[in-house]
Amino acid sequence: MEKITSATTAQTEPTFPFTAIVGQQRLQLALILTALSPEIGGVVIRGEKGTAKTTTVRALAPFLSGSLVNLPLGATEDRVVGSIDVETVLTTGHARFNPGLLSAADGGILYVDEINLLPDHLVDSVLDAAATGRVVVERDGISHSATSRFVLVGTMNPEEGELRPQLLDRFGLAIDVTASKDPAVRAEIVARRLDFDADPENFVTRFAADDDALYARIDRARTLLDDVELTPNILGQIATVCAAFDVDGMRADIVIARTARAHAAWRVAGDESAQPQPGKPIEITAEDIRVAAEMALPHRRRRDPFDEPGLDQKQLDDALEDAEEQFRDDQNQPDSGPETLDQPEAKPEQPSEFDANSEPQEPQQPNSAGTKGGRAAEGAPFRRS
Repeated sequence: MEKITSATTAQTEPTFPFTAIVGQQRLQLALILTALSPEIGGVVIRGEKGTAKTTTVRALAPFLSGSLVNLPLGATEDRVVGSIDVETVLTTGHARFNPGLLSAADGGILYVDEINLLPDHLVDSVLDAAATGRVVVERDGISHSATSRFVLVGTMNPEEGELRPQLLDRFGLAIDVTASKDPAVRAEIVARRLDFDADPENFVTRFAADDDALYARIDRARTLLDDVELTPNILGQIATVCAAFDVDGMRADIVIARTARAHAAWRVAGDESAQPQPGKPIEITAEDIRVAAEMALPHRRRRDPFDEPGLDQKQLDDALEDAEEQFRDDQNQPDSGPETLDQPEAKPEQPSEFDANSEPQEPQQPNSAGTKGGRAAEGAPFRRS
């Protein structure tokens, strides 16, 4: 696996394997979906210290073509967005752009630990680049634009302060992580950490086959992404769900659409029995919308100060049922039976370790990598070295 290179420190030691992480399936899935579709707008991870937030983010980096770039809290604006050498303009007549951290993160991950403590104007610059895929620097009437397409991940401990709602809303997905209360899960987490610290290279080898299989699935999901169809009925269902939760603006609708599309590709990529037919689009299911809504709505819904985090599952069930009733593909075909949320969907022979709706479970021990997925097109963000 490729070693992670930070903007500040070259990391030469092995990285804890992504598939060896225990009890954080929802976080792992959110990171994978955002890596498949960076247009989702990044992930903000909220949780107490010691919940593997940083470990999980770093473990994803080897599956991308770029490096993991850390954005330190003390960074200046020029260090983050880059600068234009004005002296060069005056002496040669040509502008010289000095790239910043946003440019260094192109193709990889921009990681901001304790993002709630980062100055708001820097958070704005980071979010703008994540949303547009470009970084723009303007100095003294001179403007420079460069590609900056990265997976944005911010972590924070709510006990140290919250992000302003206007900034929090601009993150595509939000995940709340907590330490497991299951003694067996906690014991397994400790055992794996101790094994990794004692012999990192041997530990990485133990999970190499699992990481290979995960890479193949990510690679295949990316090739399937363009085949996923966002039909008017699906968009109507998403709009109905967002309206039911009384979210402000349209950002939630857009994020759920992009996330559901990425999840549909991820779901089909992991199911050997669900091979898409040539020329036939991949359909988004109610389950894809549910997973997307559970990640995109909690930090956008209006709530009272003492409300529990997350979503009311009964309200989400009702909203999905109402949405599917209003926008069915067969609503103009009276001879067809109605679709229901209970309609079974094809499942892979082996349950996904990153099933968004499963309780934290101990991952299976490494096994064969399985069939490799098709290679992504040249220039795709996923690669192996």
